[in-house]
Amino acid sequence: MLGASGSGIMGTIPREIGNLSSLFALVLHANDLTGSIPTTIARLQKLQVLDLSDNQMRGPIPTEFCHLPNLDSLYLTRNQFFGPVPACLGNVSSLRRLFLGGNKLSSSIPTSLWNLKDLLAFDVSSNSLSGDLPSGLGSLRVALQIDLSLNQFSGNISATIGGLQNLVYLSLAHNTLQGYIPETFRSLISLVNLNLSHNNLSGVIPKSLEALLHLRYFNISFNELSGEIPSGGPFKNFTSQSFASNEALCGLTQFGVPKCHAVYWSWKTKIVVIISVLSTVSLTLLVIGVLFVSIRRQKSKKVPTERDMQLIVHQRITYHEIFEATNGFGESNLIGSGSFGSVYKGVMSDGMVMAIKVFKLNIEKAFKSFEIECEVLRNIRHRNLTKVITSCSNLDFRALVMEYMPNGSLEDLLYSYDHCLDIKQRTKPTDEIFAGGMTLRLWVKESLPNEITKVVDMVLLRQGEEHLTRDVQCLTSIMELALECTKEPAEERHHVAHCISLIFLS
Repeated sequence: MLGASGSGIMGTIPREIGNLSSLFALVLHANDLTGSIPTTIARLQKLQVLDLSDNQMRGPIPTEFCHLPNLDSLYLTRNQFFGPVPACLGNVSSLRRLFLGGNKLSSSIPTSLWNLKDLLAFDVSSNSLSGDLPSGLGSLRVALQIDLSLNQFSGNISATIGGLQNLVYLSLAHNTLQGYIPETFRSLISLVNLNLSHNNLSGVIPKSLEALLHLRYFNISFNELSGEIPSGGPFKNFTSQSFASNEALCGLTQFGVPKCHAVYWSWKTKIVVIISVLSTVSLTLLVIGVLFVSIRRQKSKKVPTERDMQLIVHQRITYHEIFEATNGFGESNLIGSGSFGSVYKGVMSDGMVMAIKVFKLNIEKAFKSFEIECEVLRNIRHRNLTKVITSCSNLDFRALVMEYMPNGSLEDLLYSYDHCLDIKQRTKPTDEIFAGGMTLRLWVKESLPNEITKVVDMVLLRQGEEHLTRDVQCLTSIMELALECTKEPAEERHHVAHCISLIFLS
């Protein structure tokens, strides 16, 4: 072992260091060393610990480190190393501690580092690293310390981070992260220090974080979070410094925020009035057409009442009321979920039951989906469409508040043998037949015009040659229209609102 920390040593590390073939620890912390690390370091095959932190060394991190089979701890903190993190470090399976913070490293973190399953500490803070926050962090399951602060990471915090149940220290501060704080943070049961400050995080602070009983330091200041701050568990000991500069937060006075008797929206808030809700996934148009014909055949015609035809008087419903009605968007209230959002059952204070569709704004397509649904449903009104009571919308939250339908979902109608519609199970888009390039659209297209009965349920067709011919012609027309409305590329399609209108008129 060669240890000379804080000894005022100047100059460069000589190449002859490679001659110390039995060296297992080289500790030159806090000196005035300059220059680069000599490539002869690769000769130190027994080296376990290398500490060159707090010097003035520069140059790229040498790939020769990747040839040290026993390297356990590498400390290069607070120097002037530049360039990327060597991807080959992911092959040094003996590594337990990797400290590269306080340098001038750039590019992204190589994905190979997530192969280091036994890594206990990982610090690349105070560099110029960029790219989306890596979801591979969740692979470091034995890690105790992770610090990615003061970089240029963007994107969302992956839910996979919940797998780090041994983690004690986590800092993602001073980046440009966005999206929600994942609910999976509740699984970080060993966490003592959590710093997410100075990002662009939005949404609410998960109430499930109250379960982190060991949490002593918590900082989410300078974000765009909203809603009520949890008050149980470790939150009882936090102060206003933990929550500063999140203008839409509310809670106890000790947190330095307004009380939650009213919801505080940002100045950019808009209240969008919606008439109805309908999924805009193009293939759903086909299913709706078939289902509409089935319902029309099996139910007696109903004359619309005056109440059916009049415009709904839209009421204002605040985020806080939605939050309370759904028990904080609890799993027991979850009706269903999809790619762009989730639907919750909500019971308002006056006893009214509603269905509330909450969009996932961390997905760009979900944000567009909300806008498209607003546009479509402003132009369509039909007694067979679920009525929308109102919407709730700001920069951080988008939701449609709809009439609650107690008889189940569209999937029940289409795929259950024992459902009251008593139709055969339809083929799902995920069926095994849709392999090798076959799609639902192509399957329908190949059935036209002479094999439509292979696609539609025979229950939809009446007996008798005269009725059968007429029904087949009707269903063929609907399928042809659906194909026109689902063309690829999308620019060749009819406007989605026009497509839906034509289907219902048919």
